[in-house]
Amino acid sequence: MRCTRRVSASLAVVVLVVGLMAGCESEPVIVPTAEEVGTYYASTSRLSVEMSGNVAEVTVVQDAGQLRRGGSLWARVGPYIYLFSPPTQSLFTDYNGLAAVRVITTAPGGTEVARATLLRSSLNDLTWRRALNISGLARRDGTERLTLLEDLILWGEDHTEFEYDSRYTQR
Repeated sequence: MRCTRRVSASLAVVVLVVGLMAGCESEPVIVPTAEEVGTYYASTSRLSVEMSGNVAEVTVVQDAGQLRRGGSLWARVGPYIYLFSPPTQSLFTDYNGLAAVRVITTAPGGTEVARATLLRSSLNDLTWRRALNISGLARRDGTERLTLLEDLILWGEDHTEFEYDSRYTQR
């Protein structure tokens, strides 16, 4: 009986070790280069990209007229227009090592207006669909229906880490 227990215990250990080794064989971690990230947002002019470790930092120069006419609303919505977009979703899908995307909007002179960081784990398939819907409506109809921009700002503030420059966002 002792012999049977030893064999069973040894077999259990072997099965456990083999199972652990099989679990260790995961796909390689892939982090994009700044150039690769830039290609995802290629349709956007006045954009620059840097990588800070495994975080993509996308800097976009926001139109001065937009900031002047739209005031606080346009200053706050800027990062979310880019974060909640198909390019950002595709980056997370294509690069498993990308931890976050940070969008920084600046005024034409280079002064930072706003920034927001979307962590990879912030959205799931369902919330991504909602984010893309809210963002798409804001891009398409936000000029005529300002409540769509407000909806995007609220969604962004609920799902990102964000900062606004008070010179642009005071009400």
